[in-house]
Amino acid sequence: MKTSLFKDRYDRNFNTLSREEQKKIGTSKVVIIGLGGLGGSVCEMLARVGIGHLTLIDGDVFEPSNLNRQLLSQENLMGFPKAQAAKDRVKAINSEVRVTHLVQYLDESNLYDRIKDGDVIMDCLDSIDTRFKLQNAAQNASIPIVSGAIAGVAGQLTTIYPKDKGYELIYGKKSGNKSKGIETRTGNIAYCAFFVAALQSSECLKVLLDRGDILRNKLLIAELWTNTFEIMDLV
Repeated sequence: MKTSLFKDRYDRNFNTLSREEQKKIGTSKVVIIGLGGLGGSVCEMLARVGIGHLTLIDGDVFEPSNLNRQLLSQENLMGFPKAQAAKDRVKAINSEVRVTHLVQYLDESNLYDRIKDGDVIMDCLDSIDTRFKLQNAAQNASIPIVSGAIAGVAGQLTTIYPKDKGYELIYGKKSGNKSKGIETRTGNIAYCAFFVAALQSSECLKVLLDRGDILRNKLLIAELWTNTFEIMDLV
């Protein structure tokens, strides 16, 4: 990082983060899979906080239904790849962040290769089946996952380390189907997506810095109509 820009850009990160912690996240690599309601906001926050290298992966393009909640979507970007928009946004925010963007969907044939160099994987997916495939690849690569999900004005968050049962404790045994999350029925409101993305981004830094209370084998559930917040033990 350039010394002068380092001093000014991250001034408001201190003393929440120490200078040593700032340097550590500046050398960290984070993989964000899914760049919609959750992933677009996670991308924004991690770029601003100073993650050194972001790998941004999504095979989808923007459509009008994204405009209600997806930070990266704009009226003039309909049909534009989300991964490219994410890269453009990151470079506009923080040109010092290294960016690898991939306009592609992931499955067993390419998951491991796409995530293997990361320090943390951000699961911003909307497919339960793909989550199980991601966990298998992450276990093989020995990389932790920070997983978020939203539905309406409710959200959940957990962190999965390579030896954990992870998604099985939330969804049950892997079914092998292509099931989507409940959000396909309930819809998603923008502020819920931003809220859960903020929690995911916080959890990412905690994992990278080994600091704070990490949601390992725990599930944080929030419901915003009732202001209900609960952390459940999964084991």
